[in-house]
Amino acid sequence: MENPVEPKFEVHLTRSSIVKAESPMPHPHILTLSNLDLLSGRFPVTYIYFYKKPELPTDDFTSIVKSLKTSLASVLNLYYPFAGRIIDDPNTREPKIICDNTGALIVEASANIPLQKFDFYNLDESFTGKLVSVNSEFPLHVQVTHYTCGGVSITFTFDHALGDASSFGKFLLSWSEIARKEAVSCIPDHRRNLRARCPPTHHPSLDQTFVKCTIEEIQNVPNFNTLLKRLYYIDASSIDRLQDLACANGKRKTKIEAFSAYIWKIMVAALDKKHEKCNMGWLIDGRGRLGAGDKNPASNYIGNVLSLGIGEASVRDLKEGTLSDVAENVHEVIAKSTKEDHFLDLIDWIECHRPGLMLSRAVLGQGGPTVVLSSGRRFPVAELDFGFGSPVLGTVYSTVERIGVGYLNQRQSARNDGSWTISAILWPELAAALESDSVFQPMSATHLSF
Repeated sequence: MENPVEPKFEVHLTRSSIVKAESPMPHPHILTLSNLDLLSGRFPVTYIYFYKKPELPTDDFTSIVKSLKTSLASVLNLYYPFAGRIIDDPNTREPKIICDNTGALIVEASANIPLQKFDFYNLDESFTGKLVSVNSEFPLHVQVTHYTCGGVSITFTFDHALGDASSFGKFLLSWSEIARKEAVSCIPDHRRNLRARCPPTHHPSLDQTFVKCTIEEIQNVPNFNTLLKRLYYIDASSIDRLQDLACANGKRKTKIEAFSAYIWKIMVAALDKKHEKCNMGWLIDGRGRLGAGDKNPASNYIGNVLSLGIGEASVRDLKEGTLSDVAENVHEVIAKSTKEDHFLDLIDWIECHRPGLMLSRAVLGQGGPTVVLSSGRRFPVAELDFGFGSPVLGTVYSTVERIGVGYLNQRQSARNDGSWTISAILWPELAAALESDSVFQPMSATHLSF
């Protein structure tokens, strides 16, 4: 008997609606972006969460969407910029947020397969144009998708001008708390008060890392390689083993430092032989690093407080060095990029190059072969229960088609057992090199206990 042909994965959009804050501010106002917001690149940022069929008395999809809309209207009272509009100032061409309660867009959709048949590995096939779409009119765009098994996925897409991962994590956690009728754990700070010193001053090395650019340059980054979007599972035992190897010289290294060293060494095998050097970068959160006082952004600061630390190494040193040797290099680069002076200088550097947008040279494809790692170890995953159970998977996705670096985004898995999920944008040779070892396991429904 022949095996039945598996249906091609399709998603049909069934309804869209706009959700506004239920108790908006009495008058619209303009929220001016901080200097570090101008370094965001205006990339859309997407988070996707998957849920098994809810074990509720009423588990129908309509009730789930209604609950999400009601709680979203409540959380937008606190996060009112997320219901606004982002426009470019006609004089400076810098973006600004018009807080006028235009609202957030929620799209309802239906998939033709169960989650057990979903391709969690090849994100190019399963996410793009199906679970993720971008509507530039709405800084916050949500898609709720129902599967034939009764499971649900929720896609949250943000304009990067609204904030960074820490900001979005706080928003999503507050939304889930309201949905469960609990008190919110974070009262957001929308002051965007990261301003330059007077007079502004900065270390000249920043000119080698960052560059002023236009939105057109960001949208037309040269594609040196085909880029693949993939999702991986990494077992806790593999992470522990890498950390043990990184600490072999007697100096303690974090799990992220050990993992970074592993990636950097693997990267060498995926390079064209013409390259003698390559880079690795780390996104650094500046919250709590800008000294004491009112201008030091706390954990509840909503906006962008990110920098990018870049380290360079020769291919020869990476090949010949031990994992602990490379991890020492990683540690030094990250430590330098987490200092108060680095962020103060960066804010001043941006001030000296305004008006306009700025971005890392590496992201624009100007720095040679580079892989950037973003650690989301504090980003809520299992905690995002909107009243119908905790997710089995939470990850990040990018709709960006042109980017000058390889990119890895790390998250704790929803298992809470020390394992990770890695969302990746890779050139094919790097994907093959990573998958040749047992550390990077292509994500599957089996890893999620379907």
